[in-house]
Amino acid sequence: MNLKRLTRGPVLWIAIAVVILWVGMTSLTPPGVQRIDTSEGLALLGGDTVEQARITEGQQRVDLTLSEDFDDHGRAVQFYYVEPLGDEVVDAVIESAPEDGWDALVPRTPWWMNLLSIMLPFIIILGLFWFLMSRMQGGGSRVMQFGKSRAKLVSKENPQVTFADVAGVDEAVEELQEIKEFLADPAKFQAVGAKIPKGVLLYGQPGTGKTLLARAVAGEAGVPFYSISGSDFVEMFVGVGASRVRDLFDQAKQNAPAIIFIDEIDAVGRHRGAGMGGGHDEREQTLNQMLVEMDGFDVNANVILIAATNRPDILDPALLRPGRFDRQISVDAPDLQGREKILHVHAQGKPVAPDVDLHAVAKRTPGFTGADLANVLNEAALLTARTNGTLVGNHELDEAIDRVIAGPQKRTRLMNEKEKKITAYHEGGHALVAAALRYTDPVTKVTILPRGRALGYTMVMPSEDKYSTTRNELLDQLAYAMGGRVAEEIVFHDPTTGASNDIEKATAIARKMVTQYGMSEKVGAVKLGQGDGEPFVGMDRGHGREYSDQVAFIVDAEVRRLMDFAHDEAYEILNQYRDVLDGLVLELLERETLNQAELAEVFSRVVKREPRDVWLSSDGRPVSDLPPVRTPAEQAAGNGHMPPQDEAAAAKPEHPAAPVGEVPPGGTPDGRLG
Repeated sequence: MNLKRLTRGPVLWIAIAVVILWVGMTSLTPPGVQRIDTSEGLALLGGDTVEQARITEGQQRVDLTLSEDFDDHGRAVQFYYVEPLGDEVVDAVIESAPEDGWDALVPRTPWWMNLLSIMLPFIIILGLFWFLMSRMQGGGSRVMQFGKSRAKLVSKENPQVTFADVAGVDEAVEELQEIKEFLADPAKFQAVGAKIPKGVLLYGQPGTGKTLLARAVAGEAGVPFYSISGSDFVEMFVGVGASRVRDLFDQAKQNAPAIIFIDEIDAVGRHRGAGMGGGHDEREQTLNQMLVEMDGFDVNANVILIAATNRPDILDPALLRPGRFDRQISVDAPDLQGREKILHVHAQGKPVAPDVDLHAVAKRTPGFTGADLANVLNEAALLTARTNGTLVGNHELDEAIDRVIAGPQKRTRLMNEKEKKITAYHEGGHALVAAALRYTDPVTKVTILPRGRALGYTMVMPSEDKYSTTRNELLDQLAYAMGGRVAEEIVFHDPTTGASNDIEKATAIARKMVTQYGMSEKVGAVKLGQGDGEPFVGMDRGHGREYSDQVAFIVDAEVRRLMDFAHDEAYEILNQYRDVLDGLVLELLERETLNQAELAEVFSRVVKREPRDVWLSSDGRPVSDLPPVRTPAEQAAGNGHMPPQDEAAAAKPEHPAAPVGEVPPGGTPDGRLG
């Protein structure tokens, strides 16, 4: 391993070059000639053994021919002298010369030796440059191909991924199926005047399957498929990226119909003017060339560009306009049915136990992406192999879900009894507050076993997929987040640092309620700030405050009011059910982990809190007494009208959701809170 690393590094090759150079220089000495020191040469000139002497001034060399009776060095010797000794050497030669003088003619150096002495440094420098560039470019054969495309041509004979391997993103698959039909039979669409899309942009959060979809298109299309990453276009040499774009599109046009796939296009497609260098920036030149190439497609060229990104908000508007990326397909996290299909796909080839219900696993993993679900099954298989098991069972899947959410369990982290009790009360406070609130999701698991960076966590899972969140649900999330801190205050009268992440998440939710969601009567339905902005020289221009100090004071006061309200609500619940909290802590200290059924038994005496008063955005806007209409299903079930307090809950869509991921389903463990 070390030998291979040594041969790939520059040190060995530089050493070899120096040795070769030294050998070449020493080989210039004629055979049979002995090289001696300057002092020895001067001593010989001072004696009577020198028969012939010749000075080569250009090389500061003296060649001596010695008498036959001098055998110490042989008959022919030579020595070199430095410039300061030149006069001394010349004087010694003159003084030891016979009456007719020495042969002091200076021989001319061959022209090729002069040329070599001039060119050798440049040859060495160019050779070193070539060597370093070959290492940077991945091989010497690519040194002179800076401007050539580095796209990989996917084989179309044996596709490794097809649409059958993609699950949970049915809408995206349908859109890409149509792209496949465009390429297979363009005349069908051209007959009705339809034009082939020039570009398809796949966008969505990481892990949702954007690259997998592109690979499936490559497997299904049966046409040349060129795959490249956005970062492969940009190099430190100006103009290389634009040249690679031209070469890539030229290759695709010559082999049309064809597909070009650019992964992480935001590496070159970011909004122009967002970085240093202005219009002369190398990345922007690459983007400009890409815009020209996309717009220059022939209508019947049958070349489609597919790109993927998880940051569509930072792409240049010129890239997103119709005529370039005609279709923009959102690839979202899968719903319940999608998660179950994905689990079935990834379960193929794994020995899953017969009693494993993948539908139940899908219900326990709301918000998980395809990559998360693949990781769950892979972790379960690894755990099975680690215990020398033969079947992936429910226990392994349960542990795998916990590992994906909260990290691996820290079996070596031993807490003393006091800290263990504090953790139990902290997690018990979260669980009890969540159980007593009316609009929270069910508490499915509480543990005081350290996992990841957490000393314990409380898992709250929605019973169905959610896509929106009501104000009451957000207020419940605030109170639930403060439950652990309040339990420490009530029981120990000395809170710990374990609630730091709880406070951070709750504050972020409260601030968004005020500045983004319009859920504060004092601020009103006004969007304050720009949200996610474009990074500029390491800073984020979008997070600058665009409102007055007076409004900022009101915002801070409203955030504080919401946090205090949540604090008080958690305080009331825990004081009311202190005996239940103590019982829960005893159970946790004994069992360390409680599941949903065991928690339901502990919380059997807990009654949901009364609905909150109807919130008014303004006192001048009266609230209607009319309830929401009853659906045919509700009428068939004989449901009556609901009281006005529950109108907000009844008006929720069939699949409500968590807010912008502030407290995701299941929670994100911090010091103690899940």
